[in-house]
Amino acid sequence: MARIGVVGAGRVGAVLSAALRAAGHEIVAAAGESTASVDRIEALLPGVRRAKPTDVARSCDLLLLTVPDDMLENVVTTMVGAGAIRSGQVVCHTSGRHGLAVLSAATAIGAHPLALHPAMTFTGTAVDLDRLSGCVFGVTAGEDDRALAESLVADMGGVAMWVPEDKRTLYHAGLAHGANHLVTLVAQAMELLAASGAEDPAATLRPLLTAALDNALVAGDAALTGPIVRGDVNTVAGHLAEIAETAPGTIPSYVAMAKATADRAVLDGRLLPIRAVKIVRLLDEALAKVELPAVPAPRHGSPAALRRPGTDPA
Repeated sequence: MARIGVVGAGRVGAVLSAALRAAGHEIVAAAGESTASVDRIEALLPGVRRAKPTDVARSCDLLLLTVPDDMLENVVTTMVGAGAIRSGQVVCHTSGRHGLAVLSAATAIGAHPLALHPAMTFTGTAVDLDRLSGCVFGVTAGEDDRALAESLVADMGGVAMWVPEDKRTLYHAGLAHGANHLVTLVAQAMELLAASGAEDPAATLRPLLTAALDNALVAGDAALTGPIVRGDVNTVAGHLAEIAETAPGTIPSYVAMAKATADRAVLDGRLLPIRAVKIVRLLDEALAKVELPAVPAPRHGSPAALRRPGTDPA
């Protein structure tokens, strides 16, 4: 079992560390400065010493870095420069976007780089521990470190999926588009339902969304239903009018998703191109009204009002 130190006790780091600890690994120290991070360490890693990142790195055999993507390279470079990372040490990050290249400073001095990204959303609480069971981890590792990476994922209850170094960003884009944007989509849908008078928008949406997600994961585009696939131009026009009146900020996302849905429905032969053209025209018109609001008329006596037609200011 490894002696593990974690830098970045955020929602992901604290939970993964707790899972590894439950599997028998020793969490020797954790770094986290914010109040939320301190609370997570106390709740999920009771008794674990809090320390500075460089001290954490020096005290462990496996360094778990769970910091934001844009900070990762700088954190590794700084630690190497401070002599906190050593040859033979395992340095593991949980970024979805990055592979092993971001750890090149550590690799250059003989450390073993690993990339283990859990394809799950986290609350940063004990609730997440059960959710790790069966969770897929996007893993990138050198040939000599694959067994270790697979073992760590198994210890957390997960399943390893090997992601090539040059496909990490594409892998992460797929997850972000499916999960992060889904949250925005659902939040907007709940706002529309609330405006329509629904007392519990979440309860109204839950069975529909659950069925739609399950069907999409099994059948892909064949699971599409609704007015776009049916070519119901007037229904789409009604949607756009009501959304523009009630929640105009939702128009751009509705238009983007409706266009993408129409394209896919045409490609699989379920929507006639002539109907798609009419729908897309409506969508473009609705978007133009939101993106290009009417310019207010100049006030009487203002410079713009006094300027002769066809002239420009100097």
